[in-house]
Formats: sequence, structure tokens, C-alpha cells
Amino acid sequence: MPDKLSDEERKAFRAELERLREEHRDLDVAIEALHRVGAFDQLQLQRLKKRKLTLRDRVSFLGDQLTPDIIA
Repeated sequence: MPDKLSDEERKAFRAELERLREEHRDLDVAIEALHRVGAFDQLQLQRLKKRKLTLRDRVSFLGDQLTPDIIA
């Protein structure tokens, strides 16, 4: 990935980042709801958690692209 992102790329990354964060929050709610109901499908729960981890990784990647490296 190039060191400098264009304004258009930054805008696209920020939009995707917000969409992914919202989906991540929605998955939190869905997983919690499944736990509260008590009668949940273990496979479905595993898939939701895996998707949540995938989203977290993508959010982290996009955040890193938008934040400049700081050399300490």
C-alpha cells in the first residue's frame, strides 16, 4: 500500500471502516441475543464469532492505513 493515500481513498477507507464497525456492533448484539435465548445453534454462533473476528482484522488494517506511522 502506498505511503500516501489520496483524499478519495481516505474517504472510501473511512466509509468502509464505519460500515464494518457497525456490522461488528450488530454481531455483538446478535451473539448476545443468542446467549440470552439459551437455545442457540452452536455452528451458527461459531460462524457469527468468526465473522466478527474477520471484521476486527479488517477494521484494524484500515485503521492502520489511515493512521500515519510514528517513529518513536
